[in-house]
Amino acid sequence: MINLSDRLLAMEESATIAMSRKSRELKAEGKDVISLSLGEPDFNTPDFIKAAAIEGMEQNYTKYTPVPGYDDLLEAICNKLKRDNGLSYDKNQIVVSTGAKQSIANVIMALINPGDEVIIPAPYWVSYVEIVKVAGGIPVIVSADIDADFKITGKQLEEHITPKTKLMMFSTPCNPTGSVYSKEELKDIADTLAKYPNIAAISDEIYEHINFVGQHESLAQFDNVKDQVITINGVSKAWAMTGWRIGYIAAPVHIAAACTKVQGQFTSGTNSIAQRATIAALNADVAVLDDMKTAFKARRKLVLEALTAMPGVKVNEPEGAFYFFPDISSFFGKSYGKYTINTASDLSLYLLEEALVALVTGEAFGDPNCIRISYATSEEVLTEAMNRIANALEKLA
Repeated sequence: MINLSDRLLAMEESATIAMSRKSRELKAEGKDVISLSLGEPDFNTPDFIKAAAIEGMEQNYTKYTPVPGYDDLLEAICNKLKRDNGLSYDKNQIVVSTGAKQSIANVIMALINPGDEVIIPAPYWVSYVEIVKVAGGIPVIVSADIDADFKITGKQLEEHITPKTKLMMFSTPCNPTGSVYSKEELKDIADTLAKYPNIAAISDEIYEHINFVGQHESLAQFDNVKDQVITINGVSKAWAMTGWRIGYIAAPVHIAAACTKVQGQFTSGTNSIAQRATIAALNADVAVLDDMKTAFKARRKLVLEALTAMPGVKVNEPEGAFYFFPDISSFFGKSYGKYTINTASDLSLYLLEEALVALVTGEAFGDPNCIRISYATSEEVLTEAMNRIANALEKLA
């Protein structure tokens, strides 16, 4: 038998993908499973974006693409960053990749040496820690609980900085919590980072447009840290283009060049047709997204009211993305039938098998007291799911 690599054996499977697989297995057995485990909008890609893809094929955009992306896509990204975020970048500071996940991986591979420390506020997106580990880096976790709206302060960040710190990475709006950093909170982070010009920061802003509190704020807006910040974004979430696989970075020139070098050896240029479609998305008026945001806001209200009514569930109101991250630790030690709940993973499995609702354990996101609920589905489905969860939780004693 051929042995697998140590880096592969040290890597955890994505918990969101694992739960999705388990729910599919139950569905294949004829079970009526409701999956609230994946972070994927249930909306279809807008027709004008599909039309741009068809036009791209008709114009024979079917050859190898430049590694960092088509020139007119890079220009569209620069224009978008200026229009939506007030950020000025040149095209040589942009790199387009096969999804925001590859964008993050490119940055990590370009910056992190074995033994370098990467500060990651928890809760965090499941892949952050694993990508850092693959590069030989050491994840340094800074925890924030539900009472802090799952956000860290500049003081907490500084308390974890050591001579080995190379990078910090976070998301706003956040997956899995839906928390959104305000301009004042980001300035606090920026002022701390500015004291350490050799530390970079990844600001993952993929949920930028799914924001219920007003203007999205970017970490790179602060001049004292702009040269330290790598902004990650893409079209998967807001534009319902998850399968098109387009993400991008905006970064200092030398980091963008390094990511182009990495990508050139791994995947080369991103899909040509998806790039043509993305130009149409980025050039569009973001008002096109208003109906989707209105639908998400109504779903958020439905789920918040349902969770608030469940005894033992502690929940805050997320300000962005399409997730809830309730604290369910009050159920630890309780039982029903063959089930005993000692962890969030136990509760997730119990809800899958007893309520036929697929969620994701908070342990995968760095918080063992919580579970993640995606509300990226219809109100009808969410109402049924919340009823099932409530009934299953009532059985635990």
